[in-house]
Amino acid sequence: MLHTEPTSSIRTACPYCGVGCGVIATVERDGAVSIKGDPDHPANFGRLCSKGSALADTIGTEGRLTRPVVDGQPATWDAALDRVAGEFRRAIAEHGPDSVAFYVSGQILTEDYYVANKLMKGFIGSANIDTNSRLCMASSVAGHRRAFGTDTVPGTYEDLEQADLVVLVGSNLAWCHPVLYQRLAAAKKARPELNVVVIDPRRTATCELADTHLAIRPGSDVALFNGLLDWLASGNHLDRAYIDAHTIGFEAAVAEARLADPVGATGLERAAIDRFYGLFAGTERVVTVYSQGVNQSEQGTDKVNAILNCHLATGRIGRPGMGPFSVTGQPNAMGGREVGGLANQLAGHLDLADPEHRAAVKTFWRAPAMAEQPGLKAVDLFKAVDDGRIKALWIMSTNPVVSLPDADRVAAALAKCPFVVVSDVVETDTTRFAHVLLPASAWGEKDGTVTNSERRISRQRAFMPAPGAARPDWWQMADVGRRMGFAEAFAYGGVADVFREYAAQSAFRPELRRDFDIGACAGLSDGEYETLEPFQWPWPAGAGAERERQKRFFAEGGFYTADRRARFVAVRPRALATTSAFPLIMNTGRVRDQWHTMTRSGLSAKLSAHLAEPYCEIATIDAARLGIRPADLVEVTTAQGRAIVRALVSDRQQAGTVFVPIHWTGRNSSAGRVDALVAAVTDPISGQPASKATACRVARFQARWYGFAVSAVEPENLSADYWVTAKSKAGWRIELGCTNEPEDWAGLADAIFGTQGRDDVERIAYHDAGSGRHRVAVIRDGRLVGALYAAPEPVEVSRAFAAKALEQDEFDAGDRMRLLAGRPGQDRPDPGAIVCACFEVGVNTIMAAITQDGLATVDAIGAALRAGTNCGSCRSEIQRMISHARVAQAG
Repeated sequence: MLHTEPTSSIRTACPYCGVGCGVIATVERDGAVSIKGDPDHPANFGRLCSKGSALADTIGTEGRLTRPVVDGQPATWDAALDRVAGEFRRAIAEHGPDSVAFYVSGQILTEDYYVANKLMKGFIGSANIDTNSRLCMASSVAGHRRAFGTDTVPGTYEDLEQADLVVLVGSNLAWCHPVLYQRLAAAKKARPELNVVVIDPRRTATCELADTHLAIRPGSDVALFNGLLDWLASGNHLDRAYIDAHTIGFEAAVAEARLADPVGATGLERAAIDRFYGLFAGTERVVTVYSQGVNQSEQGTDKVNAILNCHLATGRIGRPGMGPFSVTGQPNAMGGREVGGLANQLAGHLDLADPEHRAAVKTFWRAPAMAEQPGLKAVDLFKAVDDGRIKALWIMSTNPVVSLPDADRVAAALAKCPFVVVSDVVETDTTRFAHVLLPASAWGEKDGTVTNSERRISRQRAFMPAPGAARPDWWQMADVGRRMGFAEAFAYGGVADVFREYAAQSAFRPELRRDFDIGACAGLSDGEYETLEPFQWPWPAGAGAERERQKRFFAEGGFYTADRRARFVAVRPRALATTSAFPLIMNTGRVRDQWHTMTRSGLSAKLSAHLAEPYCEIATIDAARLGIRPADLVEVTTAQGRAIVRALVSDRQQAGTVFVPIHWTGRNSSAGRVDALVAAVTDPISGQPASKATACRVARFQARWYGFAVSAVEPENLSADYWVTAKSKAGWRIELGCTNEPEDWAGLADAIFGTQGRDDVERIAYHDAGSGRHRVAVIRDGRLVGALYAAPEPVEVSRAFAAKALEQDEFDAGDRMRLLAGRPGQDRPDPGAIVCACFEVGVNTIMAAITQDGLATVDAIGAALRAGTNCGSCRSEIQRMISHARVAQAG
């Protein structure tokens, strides 16, 4: 239901990470939208991170797809969906059901996921449907299923606050799940004795909260946790009663663990390892949080089971303040897991490989052509596109040409696929391969549900109309299902119909004994669905009030294996390999203020102010050896490809490793598609790509000149070897680097700003040919059109000042001098690079408050500057600045 009442406030859910925060969207009479955290939502209690706080900046219609396109020409929905249904029918008739595939997304809602899986697995008859969630949490799913018999997250967010020891493994919680980090930070502030251990090769922002940082070698998690299991067993720090009553396989797991060499594998000192093992053994309430640093590995499933083994051995599971906890990357990765969004699953946490489970789903759906075997997982699915096994592919709300490993090969595969459908909200690197392009409804325009990392289902509600002919994903797929001849099965009158069916299916055949059951929702009226409050599953029919339902799993056993016992899994560590040609390990991941391929977050000038270009974080010792200076451009090369990014020389990075973020695409950078460099190596059990460990080399890019520009219009056809664009408040920021110097700097500026041949503009310039420094600004009608700054080394200008100049109404002589200088002048302090995105507080402003005003705490900085007082995502960085200042003063 669309809410259009004047000045209405709608409770919905954030579309970013798996924390699943509640937000309140308020629509004013003039259509303006404001966003704030929902104080009553149990995931965030009103907190939001920088991305969530900036949601209102990202919901305009700029660049939106508003009508179907067939073979490059605008079309009606009838024509487009007839073409989709016809091509899928043709492929099935000529090549069989496994010649078609869906690739879906953790960005879609659970109802979308449900219809997609029903259509593909029950009516087309193939399991060739996988999701980009395969890239973020499939190893957790596989580890859970091996140990527990089903994909169950045992605990809740409250456990992080109730624990006495929180172990964060491969999780930069401060940047990737900021609201959970804020909850943990608040708990530690209230109880300083709460101990936090971070296990991560990098010294991330999360380490600012940690009592201990264990900087293990990349990939050595199994050796570390096998060593812990051996320590627990050798010292008799076990819950023997739990092991005997509720598990099997303990002795075999311990026998394998005794072979571990945690010191040799991790590179840590024995004393540091022993302190961690002693802390874990001696603390009853322990929560181990793990994320992509564990999952995105060739041994991700084994890493998960190594962690689970330690919790099973101590019986620390399913009770307040204790348990293993997988935090997911996407807003609805969990919802997809519930409805069988992965190629080897069925709806309702049932197993596609189990004949009884298949029969139950087939009966419920009245399916004519049930898939009989698991389908192709994401990486293998696109290999099948490449070699011609897949003839027709539908990609929904995801951008695999940027996000999948070996992404150039993905692009080449799509280019030769006979029929590609893409449904999305904007054009992406992937949409250019679409034979049929379908406009999808975006966040704020569609209704449904999402499930967060603690199994909490929340409503996502529409509060604004979809532009043009954009339609929800479930509607598109249901219509195609009807056109393929399955009218009765896909005759949904609205999204509530889909939810009721999904809830009923979760309760069908209860004798199958599964964890996921929301049968209590099967009879909801449309009105009850509209007002549905967030709830944790399970919620079976007939269950009582929230406090009477099961919130945690496995404290008393009751696993979902045939004998109801958990499985210890014996796992063996494997070391990562490099070569003389590729001697470094490349780790990929997120930055604080951006999301995936920036189709949403990139629209916000605030979010682009913190880190505006792709970078390679490299250890100081490695940079010195390779002749790389801070802010140089560098080439990162692997066996798959090459990227050009900015060097960030850092003591936080472990020697022999580099970190490169994933967000930049072919639409906002010349050579920043980092996943094109990642090897298509996967975990053999989960099929999850090993995105954290690709062998690479790094070399200084020999740019003849570097440049920075601001432009009032989005630049087109940039021809530099290196270019990156980012949104600013009144236009665009552009970083440049090139091996060839232009013949005419003013001509280059005109090309960037779109002012070639115009005689209604004023060009002001400064050129120093001897030093190679050039400045060109173009002004029209008193306003800045653009400014270009070039030098033979990374350009030192105030980027914040230059971007803000685009907002200025007129320029006097002094303004023009300051503009060419690229500095605001002594009477206007330069705030420096933005640290606090919410209030646009820069690093120079914060450092002045620390060093000149003597402010020594994050709270004091907040009181004086407001930095860190809204979403709190920058608090760890402010604390790091304070700590560094103390060290400098002490020295």
